[in-house]
Amino acid sequence: MNIMITNTENDIKIVPAVPTDIPEMLEIYAYYVKNTAISFEYDVPDEAEFMRRFVTVNEKYPFLAAKHDGKVVGYAYAHEFIAREAYRFSAESTIYIDREHHRLGIGKMLYNELERLLIPLGITNLYACIGVPSEDDGYLTHNSIDFHEHIGFKQVGVFHNCGYKFDRWYDMVWAEKIIGEYTTKR
Repeated sequence: MNIMITNTENDIKIVPAVPTDIPEMLEIYAYYVKNTAISFEYDVPDEAEFMRRFVTVNEKYPFLAAKHDGKVVGYAYAHEFIAREAYRFSAESTIYIDREHHRLGIGKMLYNELERLLIPLGITNLYACIGVPSEDDGYLTHNSIDFHEHIGFKQVGVFHNCGYKFDRWYDMVWAEKIIGEYTTKR
């Protein structure tokens, strides 16, 4: 994978994530699991489980890290949307940014590079599964859905009160972005 995107303003580099990045990526993710409803996961996975997920993603899809001064400050990857052959042109995206590095353009940089790498793989539809509250609270806001809409995703479905965390119910939104061209010659 030929990747090296640099944002000179913030000295951010987008690179392929490597196994030695796992502790820093897991630290970023752990915050969201423990303190937010951005992830509907209740328990932080251990390093072995995170590594298993990392290896599985890398078998077919890009897994990217955003680094500042060599430290991981965010990551994004694509993975299988639904395990049926007819869905092979679609992928689901996942992105997490270190809470101290929001609003620096890192998320947009990660998504731009992720999309650039997915198009040659034949991916046409990119999906995001996003938790949303009925109203912002201390665990979840509308920031994620707003960010995804800002970079071109459109809401295509809402599952009402399907996620339960921190003694409250949350909706889940599916958002879609068309990134490739459709063809019947596949």
